[in-house]
Amino acid sequence: MSSHPFADTPAPPYVAVIFTSVRTPGDNGYAVMAASMAELAREQPGFLGIESAREDVGITVSYWTDQAAAQGWKQVAAHLVAQRRGRDVWYDDYRVRIATVERDYGPDSSPLDRD
Repeated sequence: MSSHPFADTPAPPYVAVIFTSVRTPGDNGYAVMAASMAELAREQPGFLGIESAREDVGITVSYWTDQAAAQGWKQVAAHLVAQRRGRDVWYDDYRVRIATVERDYGPDSSPLDRD
């Protein structure tokens, strides 16, 4: 396991599902469901990792080997339940964006990785 807070992703390309949200007031079971969904996602075929931060706006990025794996996660029954509860109870607004990661580098990467 990595010592940094970032997902341990492979060399690109891979898929990022970016979920940006504004929460409603109160927890209303959100924390328990969020932890449960993170654990369930880790068990799915093609899952690579997850990163999340929340202040006024929450951003969760999950990483997948390909579009098929990301789409498979969207259709998991328990995740469908969480999506419905999110629309009905937890979120004032949200956006889902799906992207293919073409480059992935950090401060210790080779300069060639930064092009």
